[in-house]
Amino acid sequence: MNRVQEIRKERNMTQEQLARMVYISRKYLSSIEHQKATPSVSVAMKISEALEVNLDKIFLNVENQCANYPEPIKFIDLFCGIGGFRYASQQAFEKLGIKGECVFSSDIDKYAQEAYEANFGEKPAGDITQIEASDIPDFDILFGGFPCQAFSICGLQKGFEDKTRGTLFFEIARIIKEKQPKAFVLENVKNLASHDNGKTLQTILSVLRDELGYHVDYKLLNALDFGLPQKRERIIIIGSKKPFVMDWKFDITKKKTLNDILEKKVDKKYYASEEIVNKRKAMHTSKYKPAIWHENKAGNVSSYPYSCALRAGASYNYLLVDGERRLTPREMLRLQGFPDTFNIVVSDTQTRKQAGNAIPVDMVGKVIEKFLPIAF
Repeated sequence: MNRVQEIRKERNMTQEQLARMVYISRKYLSSIEHQKATPSVSVAMKISEALEVNLDKIFLNVENQCANYPEPIKFIDLFCGIGGFRYASQQAFEKLGIKGECVFSSDIDKYAQEAYEANFGEKPAGDITQIEASDIPDFDILFGGFPCQAFSICGLQKGFEDKTRGTLFFEIARIIKEKQPKAFVLENVKNLASHDNGKTLQTILSVLRDELGYHVDYKLLNALDFGLPQKRERIIIIGSKKPFVMDWKFDITKKKTLNDILEKKVDKKYYASEEIVNKRKAMHTSKYKPAIWHENKAGNVSSYPYSCALRAGASYNYLLVDGERRLTPREMLRLQGFPDTFNIVVSDTQTRKQAGNAIPVDMVGKVIEKFLPIAF
């Protein structure tokens, strides 16, 4: 189903005009409007741009009609942490009305393994560098958030094995090469784009496209734009064996505020010392309440009606609610989009680290939801 004719007429546009704008025949456009032809994703994208309407508002499930999903979609969860990709994919599968099955997960951190097992009933495998790709079950899509590491440039390089060996991206690449999944979704920090003067990202894209043979796209996204009250910018890299055009515009109607995140009753242990509170309040007066007060590395204090990015290695008082107390473990998980059903089974210190390393669930879930129909 589509609303091309309806919206075209609202724009006072003729079939001839729209057909010329998207470089298709008027006859083909007429077939699309009368539901007799299903456009390719690229044509659908051009029509939505010409009519200035989001793809999902004009083509109702056109992508789903074209998708040929395995039943269930089997995925692996690399560098899985506490399961951000697992929750994100579950959200997407439910929205699309399809089934997903995790057939393998891996993380080297024992506390992350403990938390993952407590919430998903399976303990992730350990060090991925010690696991043969051939020992991993076959799967359809790979999910992974990997560290940003420079690649050594030395001597003659025959392929990605020479370019990326010694990095955790190498582990992703060798598994993709061996298992040949239909698609992948990868996550990394904003600085990946500028790391080593952009060489790191370009090497990754070159390996995925030129050496592994995937069609690839990427985008810098911010969790704030996906309904989470946290400014957390991340690069998302998507790839498929099929050619695709990704629509990176998202229609987000449900947005959480700090009032949705903050707990009503908080233990005294989370409150900063009187000395720290007085020092912060002498330096800064906030326009917002509630607000998250942020102290940067230079010692300057600012506040916003949302949180700055959670960081695993940040100082204990890096973020303070209204300049007075630290975020609780549950609040940090909520900022990342984890449900309250997530079982916290490790110490506050470890949960703080885990939340700081996690992906924004709602953001990645929306990407997977939009990507799957054009990847399969």
